[in-house]
Amino acid sequence: MLLLVLASVSVAAQENKPITTRPNLAMVATVTTSARSGQPVSTLNDGAAPVVVNNTRPRTPPRNPRSNVWVQYEWPRAVSTKEVGVFFWDYNGNIRLPEGYRLQYWNGTSFVALPNTQGLAMVNNRLNSTSFDEIKTTRMRLELDSAEWGITSVLEWVVYKTDNSPNPPPLVNAGADRDVMIGGKTYLAAAVQSVGKLSKVEWKKISGPGTVAFTNPSELNGSATFSALGDYVLELKAAETENNASSGRIKVKVHQPPTGKRLDVVYTKRYSIDNKLWNDRAKAMIVNWIPYCIDQNERTDLTIGQGGIDNFIEAAKAIRGELHARHKGYVFSNAWVHQTVESICIALMVDPKGDKDMIAAQDKMRATLNRWIPIILAAQEPDGYLHTAFTLRDTARWKERWSPRNRGDHEGYVAGYFIESAINHYTLTEGKDRRLYDAAKKLADCWVRNIGPGKKEWYDGHQEMEQALVRFGRFVNDMEGNGKGDSYVKLAKFLLDSRKDGSEYDQSHVPVQQQYEAVGHAVRATYNYSAMADVAAETGDVDYQSAVMSLWNNLTNKKYYVTGGIGSGETSEGFGGNYSLRNNAYCESCSSAGLIFFQYKMNLAYHDAKYVDNYEETMYNALLGSLDLEGKNFYYTNPLSSSQPRDPWHVCPCCVGNIPRTLLMIPTWTYVTGDKALYVNLFIGSTINVERVAGTDVQMIQKTNYPWNGNVAITVNPKASKEFTLYVRVPNRTTSALYRPDKEVKGLKWIKVNGKTVTPTIDKGYAMIKRTWKAGDKVEFEMPMEVQKFTADERIEANKDRVALRYGPLVYNVEKADKQDIEKEIGKAPLTTEWKDDLLRGIMVIKGQWADGTPLVAIPNYARNNRIEQAPVTEPAKTTTPTQAAEPPQRITRTVSSVVWIKEGN
Repeated sequence: MLLLVLASVSVAAQENKPITTRPNLAMVATVTTSARSGQPVSTLNDGAAPVVVNNTRPRTPPRNPRSNVWVQYEWPRAVSTKEVGVFFWDYNGNIRLPEGYRLQYWNGTSFVALPNTQGLAMVNNRLNSTSFDEIKTTRMRLELDSAEWGITSVLEWVVYKTDNSPNPPPLVNAGADRDVMIGGKTYLAAAVQSVGKLSKVEWKKISGPGTVAFTNPSELNGSATFSALGDYVLELKAAETENNASSGRIKVKVHQPPTGKRLDVVYTKRYSIDNKLWNDRAKAMIVNWIPYCIDQNERTDLTIGQGGIDNFIEAAKAIRGELHARHKGYVFSNAWVHQTVESICIALMVDPKGDKDMIAAQDKMRATLNRWIPIILAAQEPDGYLHTAFTLRDTARWKERWSPRNRGDHEGYVAGYFIESAINHYTLTEGKDRRLYDAAKKLADCWVRNIGPGKKEWYDGHQEMEQALVRFGRFVNDMEGNGKGDSYVKLAKFLLDSRKDGSEYDQSHVPVQQQYEAVGHAVRATYNYSAMADVAAETGDVDYQSAVMSLWNNLTNKKYYVTGGIGSGETSEGFGGNYSLRNNAYCESCSSAGLIFFQYKMNLAYHDAKYVDNYEETMYNALLGSLDLEGKNFYYTNPLSSSQPRDPWHVCPCCVGNIPRTLLMIPTWTYVTGDKALYVNLFIGSTINVERVAGTDVQMIQKTNYPWNGNVAITVNPKASKEFTLYVRVPNRTTSALYRPDKEVKGLKWIKVNGKTVTPTIDKGYAMIKRTWKAGDKVEFEMPMEVQKFTADERIEANKDRVALRYGPLVYNVEKADKQDIEKEIGKAPLTTEWKDDLLRGIMVIKGQWADGTPLVAIPNYARNNRIEQAPVTEPAKTTTPTQAAEPPQRITRTVSSVVWIKEGN
């Protein structure tokens, strides 16, 4: 969230005013960079004049400055220039400008300095011109020294064309590859940048099984429809003259829309865990992490970004007309209170099975709910509105609710988390305590009365409310019937439909039905896509279905880490370009939680186990290890190569409640139901009651030591004998087109029903067993569990000549803590597994050899960095109490101690 403060609030806005009227070669260059940026690199050569926004926020903690951070322009054929201009901005003192910069060009064999350079000034908020002897080249580089936040301080880089240089061809971006449902249309929105004036643009079909009808084949924008299922290639050609033209292509896959009703949610209610790994992780969260979150939310002395239950106390005073303090912390500080409430409710549903530490922690949680709920409800305004930052507002800034000026104030973000906490409080109390539920309905009704057709058109900059409204609408319908939750689903769609004319950062750049590539802030994106998938499943809107499938495909097959994490961090807490997946990844814990929700919604809509393969991968690898094994420290970001210990807290503690509330919803992720159908999605030793399966409740008892081995036994105990189909997921470990294994490990070795081997039909990744089930029926099966070596798509530059190791659903790391040089190459010796009961609370290690014959040991990614001593701080702590680490101490940079991708020998 640090970069959010810098980039989303004070970033330079772009408008259509050109930065120069002279021919600008940058407009037709392809841009690449070595560093992260607060905004897409495409803004550097868009030719638009930056309009900086005044900002009085305090200076953000610097990212480690680095030398030789570069931006590169490349042209398809040589261009001539003798002058450039660079626009710098320091975000009103929020970041330092670089100490210096250099300009280089490609002479055919290497980058060299520009001849006789004059200029290189660095005046803030101005285009700084630099001249030199004329050059002819296909590439230029701008190098920055001691650059804070990468290239964020560079807003535009202009390259002026010389008079004797011919115009290079136009730069054509035909758009993102996408998916579309048959009978629906795909929206075409191409971009062409040219030095001169275009004389012609034209769309045409290059290949595909059917015909393609274009609404406006001679326009950049329009739509296309397809007559048959299959794969198509479309091309856009743009020309200044017959001899100066270029083209761009997009791939379109035409699908059948989802058939049948969406599957039904299994709500998390009281359940027990019987699994070594999950018992340990659940206990760490329940005994240590959630109680710690309670204590932190009740503190009043955390300064930066932190506001907890105290904001609700002061808001209640304001509502009563009493003297009150100002709002503390970020405008979205309510979120970690609501998330903690939801985590408490879910944690109280976990059977402690006599564990004294868990019982004591749960007693503390019950007392917290009894203390907090009246405080939270007292802060709700009479008409149902709830947002303490508004109630305690500075009236000069916040004159009205839901103002377009205040999209960044997270009204929907905090409201959505409150609504979701109410769902789990209702299920915890089995509907006997309706206080939060009724308050959530009152809040949702307030929004419905004020926003919608004929009312206010509005959307939030952070899309939590949209997914919460659909989740709540379904829940109200399930609890009360008669369509009483329908208005909430309709409002969710309206909020999504209102998104346009904004920015990629919060996915408001174009209407959601026309979004085909995952862009912007990764958490906002996954929440947005999760809500879109919900709306698509509820309404059957083919434009939504097309956009959702396109976004899923782009995210999963072009912007997805092998751990199931997302967000390279090259834009503000967000995505880079396709295949740009560096191992110093951002992979925010909240984005992993959001991705689990998104993949889960896709499973509900398409009844396909591949989406479960993905969310299992994200759960075990990207999210499970965000907390340390003790449950006392956490990762805000989860890079694939790391030397940093976890932190006890964060300047923006948005993940602290999101991690346990997601991981502990085991019943919801493990089972879903359909029409006379029960789906087994995850394999976790547990006892869970699944309601309303073919008219009866079914107790499901799983016995398994998965993920350490592949044997699972499930006892099916329906209250009454009923005929239904049991769908058992058949895992496929190849979850993304980006990563290929040395061998396939999928399918089932065998499956038995009541001791007799059966050969079930496999449909969409599920083994189907249809029968009349009675109490005590048992299904047993074994999944193959072998070590796999994965290689990355060659377009992922960071992992060329590297391999990743996997066993079952678990991705593995090599660590220096095992007294090995992890920068060596892996050897050819066979890879084997060995159970280590005394290592990291019990894990299966992978053993092999390095190329020099020394032993190689790999551990699961979730267990990484649990054996590192904390490095000394570089400066005295700024606070007097150890948990006041809302402003984390700056640690000495260390050599990499844990990596996923291992060098592969020749």
